[in-house]
Amino acid sequence: MTVGTSRPTQAQENFLGRSGSPEEPGIDPDDLPDGLVVADESGCVVCFNQAAVRITAVPRADAIGRPLERVLPLEDIKGRRWWTLTDPYGGLATRVGQPERNLLLPGGREVLVSARYVRDVPTGPLRRLVVSLRGTEARRRTERSHAELIATVAHELRSPLTSVKGFTATLLAKWERFTDDQKRLMLETVDADANRVTRLIAELLDISRIDSGRLEVRRQPVDLGAAVRRHVEAHVAAGQAPDRFRVHVSGPLPDLWADPDKVDQVLGNLLENAVRHGEGTVTIEIAPSSPPRERSGAGTAVTVSDEGPGIPEESMGRVFTRFWRGSKRGGTGLGLYIVKGIVEAHGGTIAVGRGPGGGAEFRFILPVGAPAYLQ
Repeated sequence: MTVGTSRPTQAQENFLGRSGSPEEPGIDPDDLPDGLVVADESGCVVCFNQAAVRITAVPRADAIGRPLERVLPLEDIKGRRWWTLTDPYGGLATRVGQPERNLLLPGGREVLVSARYVRDVPTGPLRRLVVSLRGTEARRRTERSHAELIATVAHELRSPLTSVKGFTATLLAKWERFTDDQKRLMLETVDADANRVTRLIAELLDISRIDSGRLEVRRQPVDLGAAVRRHVEAHVAAGQAPDRFRVHVSGPLPDLWADPDKVDQVLGNLLENAVRHGEGTVTIEIAPSSPPRERSGAGTAVTVSDEGPGIPEESMGRVFTRFWRGSKRGGTGLGLYIVKGIVEAHGGTIAVGRGPGGGAEFRFILPVGAPAYLQ
């Protein structure tokens, strides 16, 4: 069988129990996302799917019918032959497999390997050896992302903690030498830097929950119009001109059940980005919207746009990734990643584009279904 052929061999069909009938279609090994290698009771390869061909660069025709240790001459990081160490056919009969570990193919190519020992009876002879192969690219990307996250966090923590340490040490050592106004200024700086550290820790916790799928959503009735107005009033109180904001609500809006704290987090991040990185009027539009066709029920859409330079077309695909920053540096670059995670945890969607005024436009839709216990 050639490499480009997707049809399984007769040995593969026997292994997978393919009957060929419409009622029992079986499984094509080439449909599996990971590499699958199966050896029979004699140690010869009877199944070598397309993913295994891609990962190992071994043609399927050169694998089928050959001894497993020759098809996959795996070594550990110390250069020891893996099949000699594990001895699946002659080792302890109580073993059921090998957990996933990083091994090396000829040429130093890394591959993640796990194995399952199939026996007719618990301590009987090995009938099949099933080996799963995965490339290391995804793990490498994850490791690089984690390393970048650690470096970013260390950099962001260093400045405020240095400030807090310096001011507190100075106040403790020379308290009597400072006036009340000087003490207040230093304490206000310490308070602001402590808040910055607190926000960064909250971002890290959110990222951890998003990445592990553990972000909890506590749904309550949410008035999006009132929530937006609260954020606008906060910006005005902080010194922004009232006429810089335009809020438009197209009613009546359906009842929205969402996590109010997390909705505030999304709105706060989007408005902060529009104020800090955008120009001109910041427009917030709230309107009913039907979610994608595959979903049922109505949704509520919120659009935040400004009149600044906007986001370049080539960058729009990276806006919601970790550490993305626009043309103006500053911040951790984690805010929009968290925003996307929160919206999707509600079952919603978010997108970025160019607004009518030429600036950036963020639009998110939240489904309005009530919690299951109220339905």
